[in-house]
Amino acid sequence: MSSNAADLIRVARDEVGYQEGRSGSHWNNIQKYSPAVPGLEWSQGEAWCATFVAWCARQSGNAGLFPVTASCAEGVAWFRDRDRFTDYPVIGGQVFYGPGGGSHTGICVAYTSSTITTVEGNTNDDGSSEGDGVYLKTRDRKSSWVYGYGVPDFADGVILADPQWRDRQGAVYFGQEASAADQPNGGARPQADSGGDGGGSEGGYEPFPGADFFQDGQKSDVITRMGERLVAEGCSAYAEGPGPEWSGADLESFRNWQHKLGDSGSDADGIPGPKQWDALQVPRG
Repeated sequence: MSSNAADLIRVARDEVGYQEGRSGSHWNNIQKYSPAVPGLEWSQGEAWCATFVAWCARQSGNAGLFPVTASCAEGVAWFRDRDRFTDYPVIGGQVFYGPGGGSHTGICVAYTSSTITTVEGNTNDDGSSEGDGVYLKTRDRKSSWVYGYGVPDFADGVILADPQWRDRQGAVYFGQEASAADQPNGGARPQADSGGDGGGSEGGYEPFPGADFFQDGQKSDVITRMGERLVAEGCSAYAEGPGPEWSGADLESFRNWQHKLGDSGSDADGIPGPKQWDALQVPRG
């Protein structure tokens, strides 16, 4: 199995709703993850948020890209030692909370300009760092509680919001900070390419809007319909939605579609090309 964010997120999201055991009337930190991670068997009965991340990495084919530790602080140090730590959200990255990142951790599955969506173990509805199960959380991206993110070295590359990673190999920068006014044509939808490929209008399908259409801040119901097709094709990386604003989840989902078509390298960067778009058959509005 190739290491990638989509498989990690799929494994993590499948665990949402799982709860630890109870002793009498109290939650007891007894769960299935510690015994299943070699080297962390001893952590049974202890706080298990970091153990949950290690388990997800192992189950998704991403072992070796995340620290095998029950300590959040050790997890931060593991990524820093490899020069793979950032203050900006990362799709599939390990997010750390609290002073020095040592209080709590989870997996970032999506982000916008103001929020992060995460899957976290050993938390609860209130977002506590000592909870009872696995939850899908939406948190304030700019909260002081969010310390930073580990950047996994996924074989398929990583999507993140750190501008300093723009030119790093294997990284796709998606800042999710720009507004429509910052985009070409003020964010207006470009005209479809009139070249030989990508007409896409046969059979009532949406014509290819051009690669420049797929940028930060772009909003259109075309993006929603594209996302719905990606979900139907089993390529979803969405935590919520899809919706009308082009996002990192759209980028990751379309990259899954590119992989499904057999494309790789620069042809699988998450930005639609005309042939890939036509193959998806996005219906007209």
